Amino acid sequence: MLSTVVFDADETLLDLRPAVTGGLLAVLDEMRRRSPAAAGVSLAELESDWDAVFGELAAQPVLEIRRAALARSLARAGLDAHLDELAEVFFARRFALTRPFPDVLPTLAVLRQRWTVGFATNGNSRAQRCGLAGQFAFEVYAHQNGLPKKPAPQFYATVCAAAGVPPEQVVHVGDNPLHDVAGAQRAGMRTVWLNRRGQTLPPGVLPDATVATLTELPAVLTNSFAATPVT
Repeated sequence: MLSTVVFDADETLLDLRPAVTGGLLAVLDEMRRRSPAAAGVSLAELESDWDAVFGELAAQPVLEIRRAALARSLARAGLDAHLDELAEVFFARRFALTRPFPDVLPTLAVLRQRWTVGFATNGNSRAQRCGLAGQFAFEVYAHQNGLPKKPAPQFYATVCAAAGVPPEQVVHVGDNPLHDVAGAQRAGMRTVWLNRRGQTLPPGVLPDATVATLTELPAVLTNSFAATPVT
C-alpha cells in the first residue's frame, strides 16, 4: 500500500544547472571587477573547481563543498581573502535563479489529492527559497541535526519517521540512481527513477519504474504500484 511520495530536490524538482551557472557568472564578473588577474579565468575553470574538490568532500554539507570550490576559483586570481564576500554573491544569485521544472507544480497538485508528498535532499536547496513553499507535508535536509546524506540508511529512516509510515508505504522519486534508487531500495522503499536526460543506469541498479517527466508520475503510481489513497 502506497501512502507517501517523497522527492529528491536538485535536478528532480529544481532546475539547478542554470542557477549554478548564473551564480558562477556573477562570481566571475565580480572577480574581474576586483582583479586584472581574473581576466584570464574562464567559466569552465570555475565549473571544473567543483569537480576538483567534490570527491574528497562528498560527505560534507553542500555549502562547504561549494565554498571549497569557490576558494579554489578565487585563488586563480589571488582573491583568496574575499571568499566570504564572493560566496555571498554566488548564493544570492544561485537562489534567485533556482526554480522548479515546468512539470513540477502541476504534478505535485495532482499527487497531493491522493498521497502525502515529501521533500528530501542532500543539497542546500530549501523549498521555501526555490519556488516550492507550502508544497510538502514534510521536508528532510541532510546535515540538519547531524543527519548524514543519502545513501546513509539513517537518511531514509528519517524520511519515514517524518512521514509517519513504514518504508514499504513510501516511493522515492529522484534523478540519482545510487541515492534515489539503490539507497532507497536498500532502506525498503520503492523507487521511481526520473531520467530527464536519457541517461543509462549503472549496472545492478533497477528502479521499480522509470519516467522521463514528472507528468508521467501520477499514472505510474496508480497503475504500477497498486496505490491506495491516504484516508
